[in-house]
Amino acid sequence: MKHHYQLLPEWAAQSGVLITWPHPDSDWGPWLPRVEPVYLELVRHISRRERLLITCRDDAHLAQVRASLSEAALLGDPVTLHRVTSDDTWTRDYGPITVLEQGQPRLLDFTFNGWGGKFDARNDNLATRRLHAAGAFGATPLETVDMVLEGGGIESDGLGTLLTTEQCLLAPTRNPHLSRAHIERRLRALFGLERFLWLQHGHLAGDDTDSHIDTLARFCDPHTIAYIACDDPGDEHYADLQAMEQELRAFRDRDGLAYRLLPLPWPAAKHDESGKRLPASYANFLIINGAVLVPTYEDRADDEALRRLREGFPAREVIGVPCLPLIHQYGSLHCVTMQLPAGIL
Repeated sequence: MKHHYQLLPEWAAQSGVLITWPHPDSDWGPWLPRVEPVYLELVRHISRRERLLITCRDDAHLAQVRASLSEAALLGDPVTLHRVTSDDTWTRDYGPITVLEQGQPRLLDFTFNGWGGKFDARNDNLATRRLHAAGAFGATPLETVDMVLEGGGIESDGLGTLLTTEQCLLAPTRNPHLSRAHIERRLRALFGLERFLWLQHGHLAGDDTDSHIDTLARFCDPHTIAYIACDDPGDEHYADLQAMEQELRAFRDRDGLAYRLLPLPWPAAKHDESGKRLPASYANFLIINGAVLVPTYEDRADDEALRRLREGFPAREVIGVPCLPLIHQYGSLHCVTMQLPAGIL
């Protein structure tokens, strides 16, 4: 069945990336001295290759961010600041999801309910509409979709295949009135899908998202999937991630062939001050024009993760970005970014 829409893969040409800057009144307050350098590093790498849209909570915050960028010599034409009130900084999950409609980009704005009502997300849910009204996305049309969905919960090969997890998309706290068949039907129409790859296994301790796919397994190209692999039988994740690996081995690409699988190393357990385990995952990378930005965690497995992802992206520069501060709020690099495909900015 042919559809008018096409959900692009992350490696498609991009015009820019959207991020939301942390501020003192958010959960990032105590962590600002450590987390802002992570954001400055993201600006440094992204702005060399494409445009960057940064949302700030109010005029005072915008002025502060502008000063920080100027001090770091990062304030220039590729970087645009917008004043948009937000609750948090996980732009991946409330930013627009882009599809092509007859070859032209179209923004889809799904409902964001704080990962099933875990957190207040009223402002985050309005952020994309407010940005669009302010002209941040130019003349690109925006369609509001009455369905809960987060960008971190889906992976596209660009050829009609969606990789996702049952725990997230079928969570009763998201779309309790929709069955799996109904969800597939809606997403087929909205994204131009032909196939669904549903993972039943895979999770990370400390994760608030109900197993977002972008922490577990990612397409590198239509025939290659990088995934987190736990090799420690004594770790609480071992059995579940072994089961996830077997599911991935059973999947077939659109040509009926087994996927080339790239296991990513397992970092040592990271904990916060209270002893809660933090969700450190090398699968939470961001693909941008000419490069892949990979979260690192001051761990001895960092170098091996970069090496393995270079196998998955031989034509791109693979760059490590220190992200240990990000996981103290239970997300990482991909979670705080949303790519904007070519033609939007």
